[in-house]
Parts: sequence; structure tokens; C-alpha cells
Amino acid sequence: MEHQARNGAGHLVRCRAFSPLAISLLMLAGAAVAQGDRVDQIFIHDRVVGSQSVGPGERGSSRAEYSFNDRGRGDHILASWKLDAAGVPVEYSGKGNDYMKAPVSESFRLENGIASWSLRSERGSAAVHGEAFYVPLNAPPEFLGVLARALLRAPGHRLALLPSGTASIEEAGSVTVQDANSRDVMLTQYRIHGLDLGPTPLWLDPQGHSAAMLSGWMSVLSPSGVHSLEPLRHAQDGVTSRESARLAARLTHVPAGDLVIRGARLFDPRDLVIQPGMSVLVRGERIVRVAPDSRFEVPAGAEVLDARGRFLMPGLWDNHEHFDDHDGALDLANGVTSARDMANDTDTFLERVARFDAGTELGPRVFKAGIIDGPGPLAGPTRMLADNPADALRIVAWYADHGYGQIKIYSSVAPALVPVIADAAHARGLRVSGHVPAFLSAREFVEAGADEIQHLNFIVLNFLADTVKDTRNMTRLTAVAEHARDFPPENPRVREFIAFLANHHTVLDPTLNVFEANFCGDPAATTPGLEEVAPRMPPQLRRTLLSGALVAPPGQQDAYREAFPSMLRLLKALHDAGVTIIPGTDSFPGYSLLHELELYVRAGIPAPEVLRMATLTSAQVVGVDRERGTIAAGKLADMILVDGDPSRNISDLRHITTVIKGGRVFDPARIEEALGIVPRAPPAP
Repeated sequence: MEHQARNGAGHLVRCRAFSPLAISLLMLAGAAVAQGDRVDQIFIHDRVVGSQSVGPGERGSSRAEYSFNDRGRGDHILASWKLDAAGVPVEYSGKGNDYMKAPVSESFRLENGIASWSLRSERGSAAVHGEAFYVPLNAPPEFLGVLARALLRAPGHRLALLPSGTASIEEAGSVTVQDANSRDVMLTQYRIHGLDLGPTPLWLDPQGHSAAMLSGWMSVLSPSGVHSLEPLRHAQDGVTSRESARLAARLTHVPAGDLVIRGARLFDPRDLVIQPGMSVLVRGERIVRVAPDSRFEVPAGAEVLDARGRFLMPGLWDNHEHFDDHDGALDLANGVTSARDMANDTDTFLERVARFDAGTELGPRVFKAGIIDGPGPLAGPTRMLADNPADALRIVAWYADHGYGQIKIYSSVAPALVPVIADAAHARGLRVSGHVPAFLSAREFVEAGADEIQHLNFIVLNFLADTVKDTRNMTRLTAVAEHARDFPPENPRVREFIAFLANHHTVLDPTLNVFEANFCGDPAATTPGLEEVAPRMPPQLRRTLLSGALVAPPGQQDAYREAFPSMLRLLKALHDAGVTIIPGTDSFPGYSLLHELELYVRAGIPAPEVLRMATLTSAQVVGVDRERGTIAAGKLADMILVDGDPSRNISDLRHITTVIKGGRVFDPARIEEALGIVPRAPPAP
């Protein structure tokens, strides 16, 4: 949910919940279902969005067909495979298209002890001694069940993986539920290790058949589990939360008394000044005193953290996330102590935020934005749907009553409802932002009450509003790819609209890294900005960190290639005009934020100003700057130590040595190690 499927905002949808085995999900697009096939239902939250058909194939093979339509995007894969006596694949074939509609053709064969595989991003072979399980990159969810059954039969419940890695499996309890025929059936939860940053859960029935694969966003349920989503989710979440609590307890250092940071070069985002030789006293979760080392007496019994001249700055903000398993840990490993969730479920998400706050799960402080969309086939992944004022008002009230600070209006909301939602939200003290709904321009969205716009593509689409009206589908990406270069900052229409945004104090959450990936030209390339990160990830996760770039139609290659440089120039012009910009990612947590900030510097924004955006400006926008955003007496002790000087070289943020959230101390290297990530290289001398 990663893996890099990027959630929400009109970009990739993160489906990490099913691990690299099931990066995509599902909905039969008119495919024939043979008699005797098992047909699984696919849910996004409580809404059925499709199915997966699994059955016997030709000559002793098995097959599955699945596809899904997520706002105009989505995979469609027909897969078949053969297994040996140990349940390990000796053949696999998968064809179709990926999430961004790029063609997929994947094959594997094991013959005479030699395994060979071929797909868009990989081609390889290896001698195999014993059993080794090939993990397809674009497999149906059913293949996770194939792996589980092979692991249960394997000695020690462990198997080598191809192209690399090792997987193991453990049982995690059973639940008795009722199947589609109201008969009791006991389903058993298993946790597969070795595919992702943590265990990958799934449920099997007493015969070992796949029964359920659940995530906070998407779920696959067979007939034996289709009526049991909630009890299965409750049991699965219980196991996950206990695992998270053990991890948090092991990786969190709580000082016994006062904590003193000495010898730091302190960055103040208020005036962009760096003061060397500074000390900071932390008592509990608050900063008590900030003073030069020479005028600071360390209290008796205090724990002293010697900064050794490192760069000390407020914790970073990621203003566009969609929290799922391990995202909070990845944030802390990269210095993100505050974040904004821009759409999530309304149950498990709130429980996760409560665990972040209690310290029983690693994660930042979370500012909650609640999504509202309109019903229909292109609706976003939420149950919060409104097509009339009464429903819109009810949803706004629910979010306000549950501690949300912002409403995110999504693409299918009827234009007439936008001012209704905005007025109701503002009356409850909530901010209003979102995608620009279909059939509205960005200008009209702001005039209707929006305080903020998510994603820079909607700024470009403002200039195409006369011709590109329905932006609920892939058009909101492809039209920008084709025309971004047609609207340079010196264009009078562009200058006038930028001035309009500045005069209305409109905030922009640009998620530039998403568009760099969309328009980089190679769907099989590592996502830009993660080239140094991907090799450090667990082997199977590493394979999924691909750009998923749009494939340029014939004759559009030059336009697609020039789209992202044009967006960089547009961002710089927005900044120069005084439009408030806050950094967010909508992609791989933590690591993508560091690259997002690098992109702002590449656009021409000075690094110290980018650091201010990622700290004080972000806190000001959501109204928490009295508590966060600077290192000052009385504020929450949210800080990071950096080995380097990101005010000169923004990429030095990749060398964060210590993270402090509310006075609790975290070592990024230990967090990465616990998640199976290879330690980052030290900075060059």
C-alpha cells in the first residue's frame, strides 16, 4: 500500500498489504469463470469492487484471472502455474497490464536444476539445489496461498526464494466463522516472513485453501470467509498490534530523567540562522531551555547526548501520507516526527494513531484529514460518500467529532456540494483541501472554499479546464503529461493564476516525487529518488520499488519527457510568488520525503527555505506551530540530529543519526535493522 502502489491522490495505489506477491488487486473484467472455479470477492473497505477466479488449468496446471479498475487504473493479469510434489512452482506465466496500464509479460521455468525467469524489469537464471520458490512480481493474490502451502510442507517451514531471499511461516491463531452457506468453518491465520518489512498475514481454511487476505484498504475473501471480514480483521489486527508493541518497546529509549543535547549546530526555521555550540534541555516531552553551551549548566543526573557539532533541527513533516503497517517506523527512521494522513479507513486508522500517541507502535504525530467523495464507479477508496447536502453535512460532522482537522474533497464530489462541504467544515474549524473535483477548475475550487490543493497536476489542469473536464480517471495524469510544457511560468495565464493563488493564500501540497515517477519514461526503472534506498531493502520488497511510469503514446514521447521539468519550473514560480508550499509524498514513507525536498532544491528553491517548509511552515498551516516547528522552550521535544549540513546540501538529510519525538529517543539505524533494511552508508568525509 508499497509495493509502490501510491494511494489516493490520483496516483499509484499502495497495495503493500499483500506484499510483493499481490502488489495488485482485482476485479474480473468480463472474464469467463469456469464451472468449479473458486470465485473470491474483493473489497475496498466495505465495498465489493470485484473478484478473483481460481481453478484448474491445462495439463495439471492451475490458473487465476484478476483485474481491477481503480479510478481508470488497475491491473489485469491472467496467470497459470505448475507445481512440483513439494508445492513449489516449476512453471509460471503471467500476462496482461499493470496498474498504470503498462504491458506485463512474466515467465518462469525450472528445468534440469536450472531456474530461469523473464519479465520487464528482470531477466535471470540460477542453479537450484533443493527447493526454491519463485516469487512473481505481478501475481494474483492466490499465489500468496501457494507460497503458504509450500512453506507449511517445507522442512522447518522455510524455503529459499527466487530471485533471492528466504521465507518462513508461523501460525497465529484460529477463528471460527460462518461460510457463505452459514456453516461453521475454522480459519487459521498464518504470518509469512521474508516478503516485506514485517510479516505478511493470510488465512487458510481447514483444507489449506486460501480463505482471506486482509489489509486496511483492500481485502480478498473466499466463499469460506466472505461473511467474516470484521472478526478476521479484529483477530489479525490484534496480532499485528502486539508485534508492533514489542518492536516499539525494543527500539524506544525513554530517558530516566532530564535529557541534554550539547554541542549542536542549531537551525532555527524562523530566521534560517544556524547557531553553533548550542545546548537543549528536555524534561519529559517538552523542551525546557535552549542556550549556548558556555552558559548552560547540565542538571545533576541528566542524560547527556553529545551532538559533536552535528546539525540539530526540528523534526520533519510529511503532509501527505496514507498510513499502513510499518509506515510509522519508516517515518521515524527518516526524521519524520509529524505527518498528515490524507485519507484512510475510519476504524483501524484511528486505532493506529492512538498506538502512535501511546508509544505502543512506532510512528509520528498524525494530523488527520478525512476524505469525502461522491458515489459512482470512479469513487475513491472510502465509505464516506455523499451525493446530497444532508449526507455531506453528516460526514463533515462525523470527522469533526472524531478529532479530524481537515476535510479532503475527492474527485467525484459533485461541484454543487463543494461550497456546502467547505462551509460546514469551516464552521467546525476544519481546513478544506483536496483534488479538484471533476468538472471544476482549480480556480473554481478555491472560490468555492478550498484552502489547499493536493498535487501539482491540478494546477496544470486549471489551464485545460475548457477541454479536460472529467478528471476522475487517468486523464488527470495523461493530459498533464501531454500539456505541462505548454504552460511555462512566463505564460500570462499562468502568471495571473499564480497571483490568484497567492492572493487567496491557497496552500499547495505538490507531491512532486509522484509526477517524477509518472513521467520518468521507464515503468521498470527504480522509482526516482530511491535508487540508493532500494538496494538496502529486503530482497523481495526491493523488486517492487519500481516507477510504474506512464507509457507515452506514439508521438507524445517528447511531451512526456518535458512534463516533469516543466512542473519543476512551475513549482519555483509558485514559490517565488509567495504561494505556501508544504511537502508531502503520497508514496514510500520517509525515504520519499527526503527526495521530495531534494526536488524542491532542484527546482531552484534555496535549501534553508525548503527546511522551513518541512518544519515550521507545515506546523503553521495546520495550526500547531505553538507546539511544533521550532526548537524553543515550552515546545514539544521533536528534533533530529543530522551528520552534515542540509542547509547547504539538502541530501545530507539522508544521514540522520538521532530522532527525538516527545523526548523519546530513536536510532534510525536500529529501526532499519529491525525491519530487515541494510544500514545506510556513512556520509563521505
